[in-house]
Amino acid sequence: MRAQALLAGSPPGAFPAGYPAVPLPVPPHPPPPLPPLPPLPPPPLPPPPLVVEPEPEPEPELGTGDGRVVAGPGAGVALRERLPVWLQLRCGFETRTVAAVAVVLVLALGFAAQHFWSGRPAPVAAPQAVNAGAAAPAATAPSPTAQGRIVVDVAGKVRSPGVLRLPVGARVADALSAAGGVRPGADTSGLNRARVLVDGEHVVVGAPAPPGGPVPGGPGPPGDSVAPVAQVSLSSATVEQLDALPGVGPVLARHIVEFRTARGGFRSVADLRQVTGIGERRFADLRPLVRP
Repeated sequence: MRAQALLAGSPPGAFPAGYPAVPLPVPPHPPPPLPPLPPLPPPPLPPPPLVVEPEPEPEPELGTGDGRVVAGPGAGVALRERLPVWLQLRCGFETRTVAAVAVVLVLALGFAAQHFWSGRPAPVAAPQAVNAGAAAPAATAPSPTAQGRIVVDVAGKVRSPGVLRLPVGARVADALSAAGGVRPGADTSGLNRARVLVDGEHVVVGAPAPPGGPVPGGPGPPGDSVAPVAQVSLSSATVEQLDALPGVGPVLARHIVEFRTARGGFRSVADLRQVTGIGERRFADLRPLVRP
């Protein structure tokens, strides 16, 4: 009780009276300050409230009345959105886009075809070369010869005298047959039936020899020391017969036969000038000795 009274009468921080003072030990140095405490982390944020989105209501299926179901207008768009990206790019063209691209391609192809067709070189026919040497005789030749036929006049003692058209290369015997044949009793000893006819020739059957004239292929008139030589037919003579003519050798005779074969015969004695090796002087020597 006494102690409590003493304590109650003394000021705070002082010992009560009657007690000895006890000195406290003093530290040599003040204690180091404590490091500052790290700031406290902020309190965690509250979690966001959960928002539940309402599920979209399914589109009503359209029926056709017979049990089949027809998809709505947005079914194609929804299906395309579910496809992969590469498939959407390949199949994402609309009908109008495809039609426009097709029209452009058709126009481009038409323009290219027209440009290619108009740029083709036009064929030009080359002029035909005309031989001047062969063109001059052909211009004077009658039209039947150009068509592979000749025209001859058969007169005298034949059944059907007149103008006949025969193929090129026909002989005197063919002309007599075409005229119906020789009449009975007609003299044909002066005719060479194997001779090749030429266009425009006149064949007379059974005509008497002209007065004082020689008979073709026969002897000359008696009593004449210089008998006239029988004319050689250029269209039927052989190489040997032509070689026997004065001034004509075997080489020139072959040239005459080759010219006759290539031209189909001689139409006149003047054609002899076109044979290689026959000049004006030699033609003047042969003219009275030959006939077409």
